[in-house]
Amino acid sequence: MSDVKRIATRESYGNALAELGNEHDDIVVLDADLAAATKTGIFKKAHPDRFIDCGIAEANMMGVAAGLAASGMVPFASSFAMFAAGRAFEQVRNSIGYPHLNVKIGATHAGISVGEDGASHQCNEDIALMRVIPGMVVLNPSDDIEARAAVRAAYEHDGPVYMRFGRLAVPVINDRPDYKFELGKGVVLRDGKDLTIIATGLPVCNCLEAAEKLAEDGIDAKVINIHTIKPLDEELIVEVAKETGRVVTVEEHSVIGGLGSAVCDVLAEKAPTKVMKIGINDVFGESGPALELLHKYGLDTEGIYNKIKTFV
Repeated sequence: MSDVKRIATRESYGNALAELGNEHDDIVVLDADLAAATKTGIFKKAHPDRFIDCGIAEANMMGVAAGLAASGMVPFASSFAMFAAGRAFEQVRNSIGYPHLNVKIGATHAGISVGEDGASHQCNEDIALMRVIPGMVVLNPSDDIEARAAVRAAYEHDGPVYMRFGRLAVPVINDRPDYKFELGKGVVLRDGKDLTIIATGLPVCNCLEAAEKLAEDGIDAKVINIHTIKPLDEELIVEVAKETGRVVTVEEHSVIGGLGSAVCDVLAEKAPTKVMKIGINDVFGESGPALELLHKYGLDTEGIYNKIKTFV
């Protein structure tokens, strides 16, 4: 897919914020001294009077965001996923989640594809952390178009939202006229009858490519894009599991507590199905080029294809 347009979803986040800021004067963007990396600097340039740099104090930033939300503003608190979900977890839980305040958390640099920054910054636990907070919506878009739509949907939703964005530029796969983003609804990207691949975020594109390779082997794979981890599209997941009888989940996140766990929770209760989870297998990451890390951890097209072949 070398000729396909690529853009990092963190860039999409910054662009979407600037656009929304033109339409709504109640939006205020907070950042923790990372505006150039999270791309909130795009909003800062367009709306400097509604941008607050809280410094390297993520926990305090979440408290400020909570106060702004309680005052009727719609704050977007932004930092790396490791800091937004990890360092500030207690403030997100108690100051935002518990009172169910209208705070949007924009977490960039999630997953193994953070690359050279290494294990300390490669947050593969954030979906698990945010899923467990009552009332928290969790979004993990797959490309530029979906990321922009997710930011808009987050603004329109009344309540706390966690949005997960990546550092690595990824192919645009949702550039079609009928594309529609709806909170809590999965998207069928490819039909198939032999098994279902349920993916989220960065690997969705790789799953589509893996499905084409599987088709050459006579394996017909359905591909589902789950951009909303919570609330999960349980109806669709049960439906496709019953149709194909086998499910593979794929995520750039730990196999513990993320999309795979959420899917297994649903299927165990409503439609017991054989499931294989592809993701980060209970290990920390390491420093290296993003694409090489995705290959090493089996999250590129080849890795996903090989694992599914073994499963089938």
